[in-house]
Amino acid sequence: MSDKPSVLFVCVHNAGRSQMAAAWLSHLAGDRVEVRSAGSAPADRVNPAAVEAMREVGIDMSAGIPKVLTVDAVKASDVCITMGCGDACPVFPGKRYLDWKLDDPAGQGVEAVRPIRDEIKKLVEGLIEEIAPEAAK
Repeated sequence: MSDKPSVLFVCVHNAGRSQMAAAWLSHLAGDRVEVRSAGSAPADRVNPAAVEAMREVGIDMSAGIPKVLTVDAVKASDVCITMGCGDACPVFPGKRYLDWKLDDPAGQGVEAVRPIRDEIKKLVEGLIEEIAPEAAK
């Protein structure tokens, strides 16, 4: 068992919000937090506008692949953060669940994705302060 906290980000397609959140957490907290992301109905590929928006801030998530949400992923995570996936995320006792209300970047251009990206960064920074404060930058 690892002592470092683990976080699972979940959105419907695992192509935008959850991918950006996972990329921000990995970037800001480094190896101090275990990061996962998944979707209840994963897309074929990561949203190109989300990839471009993250590239603008120096984070490359072009190799990201949407993954299907599994019970094992939830069980293995200390914190499960949903982003508009409704009741698709299984609930287990002893886990912490958060729901981040964020606009869906699906079908949006990079101009519309930038504010979502920036809001996710703020939320991730707050999360780091809570679960791994020494990792905050």
